[in-house]
Amino acid sequence: MYAYFNRFTIKMTLEQAKSVSHQGQCDEDVKKLLKVKEIARQINKLDIVIIREELKEYGAWSDMELVDTESNNQRIVWIAGCQIMEDYKEKIK
Repeated sequence: MYAYFNRFTIKMTLEQAKSVSHQGQCDEDVKKLLKVKEIARQINKLDIVIIREELKEYGAWSDMELVDTESNNQRIVWIAGCQIMEDYKEKIK
């Protein structure tokens, strides 16, 4: 399944998306998912500036917070997982 952003897409399985889009803290689950080879390869191919620009459009983080590349990678994977789950839930209604 794919999460579509303005500048790129991220592919993950439904199970991977579920693992990072549950209630409560997802930080550790996102970090685990970023260690999965297929996910890490996709994220590492993306320009850090493009990820930062994408996240900036959400308006949830300050410019200072968006300087941290590792946190940005975690944020974009979390958003991707949540987006995939939302799309999936819409399809099965």
